Amino acid sequence: MTMYLMPLVALTAMLAGAGPAPTPPAPPPPPNAFETPADPTPQGKIDELVFASLKQLGIRPANLCSDGVFVRRVYLDVIGTLPTADEARQFLADRSPNKRSALIDRLLERPEFADYWAMKWGDLLRIKAEFPIRLWPLAAESYHRWLRTAIKQNMPYDQFVRELLTESGSNFCVPQVNFYRAMQNREPPGIAQAVALTFLGARAEKWPKDRSAGMALFFAQLGYKSTAEWKEEIVFFDPGKAAAQPAGTAPPAAVLPDGTLAPLPAGKDPREVFADWLIRPENPWFGRNIVNRIWCWLLGRGIIHEPDDIRPDNPPEIPALLACLEGELATAHYDLKHIYRLILKSRTYQLASVPQTDNPKGEAWFAYYPVRRLEAEVLIDALNQITGTSERYSSSIPEPFTFIPEARRSIALADGSISSPFLDLFGRPSRDTGLESERNNRSTAAQSLHLLNSTHVHWKITQSHGLPELIQSAKNPREIADGLYLTILSRFPTDDELKVIDTYSKSGVARPSEVPVDVAWALINSAEFLYRH
Repeated sequence: MTMYLMPLVALTAMLAGAGPAPTPPAPPPPPNAFETPADPTPQGKIDELVFASLKQLGIRPANLCSDGVFVRRVYLDVIGTLPTADEARQFLADRSPNKRSALIDRLLERPEFADYWAMKWGDLLRIKAEFPIRLWPLAAESYHRWLRTAIKQNMPYDQFVRELLTESGSNFCVPQVNFYRAMQNREPPGIAQAVALTFLGARAEKWPKDRSAGMALFFAQLGYKSTAEWKEEIVFFDPGKAAAQPAGTAPPAAVLPDGTLAPLPAGKDPREVFADWLIRPENPWFGRNIVNRIWCWLLGRGIIHEPDDIRPDNPPEIPALLACLEGELATAHYDLKHIYRLILKSRTYQLASVPQTDNPKGEAWFAYYPVRRLEAEVLIDALNQITGTSERYSSSIPEPFTFIPEARRSIALADGSISSPFLDLFGRPSRDTGLESERNNRSTAAQSLHLLNSTHVHWKITQSHGLPELIQSAKNPREIADGLYLTILSRFPTDDELKVIDTYSKSGVARPSEVPVDVAWALINSAEFLYRH
């Protein structure tokens, strides 16, 4: 590895300069590495609704993304994992007209799908062993195992939510009850706020006091009891916690989020009353929240944005689109993969990240795919996959000492207390609140310096198995360039990029053996690698 920093930075800039750039709306731009010149013809109801809205605003949608962009995007968005060089090469060589749709179907069945979406749900459900969430290691592992299995088996979403809301038992033996333990405030008002945030996408603390207090009654008879087993806790329906009522008076009536009074019959768990209301197909609160979250997870922002701040004065950008997805979810009997397929196979999702408009409403109305940085876990897993290395994880408060195999990927970590310096630096959420905003994907100078100058990344690139083997097995410089680009960016280099590499190799700044490693470092530091696009 050459030690001349400025030429390396210059090489990085030269390669990054070949990245996406805005193009004039007419005539159609020439083919490049990031988009195709074909117009994005609507392929279904989603596209019809989005493109009709854009037309009303006079906003031109982006072109379709290129195959190279698509294969990388869909791997990252669906399974949180880069395609290998062979996977990218095979997809790019495939001439089947339905290859994108077929790839989506395959990815939804990959085991990494369950790993990645268990990570996303782990943030939302606050799966964390240590302070301030105190699930404890065994319960956190049990909870995550149940969650991953539910995702892998595609448990219907109404069943998934009902189990989380109504189960009782040991936190070790009945993992779902950890939902009621993974919150800082276990008093009825605090539980009601966590339930509203998770399953309604709403901030109950902002509701009128009588309304939030009325919802808290659904959780007023929830009991917690310790056992002789160390850190085991029983979560159960405790009728004895019901407030004493004067003789001859009706039991108190809780208030549902829609303002409806809900009598609580004596002897019946109020959580079941709430769950019965929540998961009804005609209840707009239920489907709206989850389809909006999935849309946000896949396209960078919700139809209602922020996705966990749904309220009357924060309306959806395209109401008909949200209603369409709600209806699809109910019709599909709460099959979440059906919603993933609809979104992923739409032309809206497959638009390029190169805007064809300077209208500031373009992003909010989904005129192009939004560029955003990879999550910390996805980024370190990508680096490890490229270089053939692994990562060390630890807990700041190991109780008991928790051993994590180095080969385990970050997206598969069960416990939010288990981390690494890299994950902390790149904004992994603390899982304290369940808010989407807890994850910080903003780039910082410290992150840039770590990727450019740290011994951590230097060792991965120079002393690993992956890149040196790739370089040594290549027969000529073009094979090296193709291998590096397919491995790191999931596409072949353009002619301009090959010229940049050739110019750098002839500059004499680095020895011939160092040029491929410098190119790899430059690509890893490029925006194209660090961001979804």
